[in-house]
Amino acid sequence: MSSKHLIIVLPAYNEARVISQVLGSLPKKLRGVGKITPLVIDDNSSDNTRAMAESCGAVCLRHSVNLGAGGATITGLEAARSMNADIVVTMDSDGQHDPNDLQSLVDPIVEKEVDVVLGSRMKQVSKAMPSHKVWGNNVLNGITYLFFRIWVSDSQSGYKAFSRRAIESIQISTCGYEICSEMIGEIKRHKLAFTEVPISTIYTDYSKSKCQLSLNAVNIVLGLLLRQLRNSR
Repeated sequence: MSSKHLIIVLPAYNEARVISQVLGSLPKKLRGVGKITPLVIDDNSSDNTRAMAESCGAVCLRHSVNLGAGGATITGLEAARSMNADIVVTMDSDGQHDPNDLQSLVDPIVEKEVDVVLGSRMKQVSKAMPSHKVWGNNVLNGITYLFFRIWVSDSQSGYKAFSRRAIESIQISTCGYEICSEMIGEIKRHKLAFTEVPISTIYTDYSKSKCQLSLNAVNIVLGLLLRQLRNSR
């Protein structure tokens, strides 16, 4: 059990200001995991995100063009497969996700209980979470359900864990923020066992500045509609 290889995929775009802190906060050991590899996907940043990540010992891949959060995540999942990961965690690189939640994310996979673990901010809503984000997440949960007929409490959470079987099964075709909803659809399509665990969110002035929920919501809906049109041809 302790020989399992965990790869933490961190899509990053212009995160030089915080990436060292985020990588430095990752645990060196987790129960049931023998090796932890941080994998940063630099999505054609204009700052020195890649240099900062590599100086912290992370494996870093760089896009020659900006592909968006979804595109960076796809690259990370594909790389993790080729690196023979047993478990993959996707994690935001702006410092919003608490590394202390990693153990609870990987435990159900280490114990072979499920194939996917979804970190949910809505299981224990923090008072620091803006009310408009709570409302917006619930709306996007409903939209995700309309498209894929599967209900989860936090469909837009980027903090997830996947088993080897899951990353070999899931096929993502969207490159924007709609990737989170599409992943929920892939869970249903491949009949992957999943669970949700509570996660906390670290709100700072910097992380709040990275969030544009209303604009993202429009892009998510448009991206999902385009996906449906492509798949119906």
